[in-house]
Amino acid sequence: MQTLGKVLTVIGAIAAAMGVVAAIKKSGSIYKNDPSQRNPMEGKKVRFIENPDEPENADGKRGHLEAVGTTDHHAGIYERIVKRVLDIILSFGGLVILSPVFLILSLWILIDDPGPILFTQKRVGRDKQYFKLHKFRSMKMSTPHDKPTHMLENPEQYITKSGRFIRAHSLDELPQIWDIFIGNMSVIGPRPALWNQDWLTAERDRYSANDIKPGLTGWAQINGRDELDIEHKAKLDGEYAENLGLKMDIKCFLGSVGVFAKDDSVVEGGTGTMKDKK
Repeated sequence: MQTLGKVLTVIGAIAAAMGVVAAIKKSGSIYKNDPSQRNPMEGKKVRFIENPDEPENADGKRGHLEAVGTTDHHAGIYERIVKRVLDIILSFGGLVILSPVFLILSLWILIDDPGPILFTQKRVGRDKQYFKLHKFRSMKMSTPHDKPTHMLENPEQYITKSGRFIRAHSLDELPQIWDIFIGNMSVIGPRPALWNQDWLTAERDRYSANDIKPGLTGWAQINGRDELDIEHKAKLDGEYAENLGLKMDIKCFLGSVGVFAKDDSVVEGGTGTMKDKK
């Protein structure tokens, strides 16, 4: 028992030290020093107001968000402490173990289509705070930056050879292990929405799914992914938020293993196709 206690103490100390490093690194990834890039709806409850005269957002809807209150989420011990410690340990281990994979993919991407290996996007984090999400680049340099793949005209023309492989096996998401390490994301949680996916953001607010950190994978991811329409996806994200705990995280983690092998629910050029198949 004494040996186990010492081991747990060492692990806790290491996690705490890595947490300090992560906190320092996080400060440069959340637009802290650039108020013009921050989300005016941060910390607020919102609803989507449709308006045909406004520009189309990344969800294909015309309208805007309207604040209807403030976030009143109170994180429990598991969410605040246990989940964060697990995230730090798992992400640090992932960065070390997968470093050869990172190197191989980086070289392939660079040779296939010269340019930056990684790209960043402004995404919606916990309480709607914007942060910089990292991905391996899977599309050509000429691809529109802030449009989801399903909204591109003939998206196949933009996907590189290396990109087609890494997207099919979800390898483009691997750099988000860094986003987990520094605290902008969690291993498990709702997938982070683009900053201009107002409809998805509002739908998630109906189920309090914006109150928690977004994740590398989650309940909606293992239950349909791109095939889900936004209402269904938001509802599943809400189910995860409502049942957040170790049991739910383990279920999502194990369910995600198959996604990295082969996921036929990745739909290039479309979303909500599960509904079409019924």
